[in-house]
Parts: sequence; C-alpha cells; structure tokens
Amino acid sequence: MHWLWVILIGLIVGALAKLIMPGKDPGGFIVTILLGIAGSLVGTWLGRVLGLYQEGQSAGFIMSLVGAIILLGIYHLIRRRGTA
Repeated sequence: MHWLWVILIGLIVGALAKLIMPGKDPGGFIVTILLGIAGSLVGTWLGRVLGLYQEGQSAGFIMSLVGAIILLGIYHLIRRRGTA
C-alpha cells in the first residue's frame, strides 16, 4: 500500500510541477510520476541541508513540489544549452 501512495503523490507533485514550470516538458504520466518521486528526494535532501528535516524525516508536499520544480528547471537549462 505504501508504494501505491508514493506513486499517487509522485503523480500529483509531478503534474503540479509541470503546470507551474513553463515550457515543453518530457514524457507522459510515467515520467511525471518519476519526476514527483525524484522531486521528493531532492526536497528531502535540500530540507536536511537547510536544517528543516532531521534524519529519518522525509519532505512534505510543498518541499517535494519545490524539488520537482528544481529538477524541471535543471532539465530546461540542459535542454536549452544543448540546442544552442
């Protein structure tokens, strides 16, 4: 049941990140799920670096969204630089 919850939240976070970030984004719903899950990992790491989370805590919804937006921003920078 845990993994189903992770996939559902990943889909929601990834879809919101794609809506917030302008531009053409990669992939379909599987890439969107992976973006949301990776965003949560980035958000957790960033929260620990900033002292917002302790060891064993994971990112909340907002920090997961921030992480996914950061990943999309990096994707857009790399894509733009590669086509120039």
